[in-house]
Amino acid sequence: MESIKLTLSVKSASLPAIKKYAKEKHTSVSKLVQDFFDEIVEKDKKEDPLLERLKNIELSDDIKALTGVLKGKYPDDMDYKDMKYEYLKDRYGL
Repeated sequence: MESIKLTLSVKSASLPAIKKYAKEKHTSVSKLVQDFFDEIVEKDKKEDPLLERLKNIELSDDIKALTGVLKGKYPDDMDYKDMKYEYLKDRYGL
């Protein structure tokens, strides 16, 4: 993978400790920073375990029959009763 040069600013008092840490780990400061950023990106990619479980749940036929009942995007301030009324109004021509 291609590398790009990046300039970072750190507290001058921290730099000796950062360099010492890198030396103890037999790596470079650049590699430490790259690993840190890679870890952040990887954490963002991981999905919530609950959402992952919900994706794998098999839906009953009754729930599947409801698919498509509410069409379009409703505003955040519209509640369930309003959505139900709109659906029934459209369906039965009220």
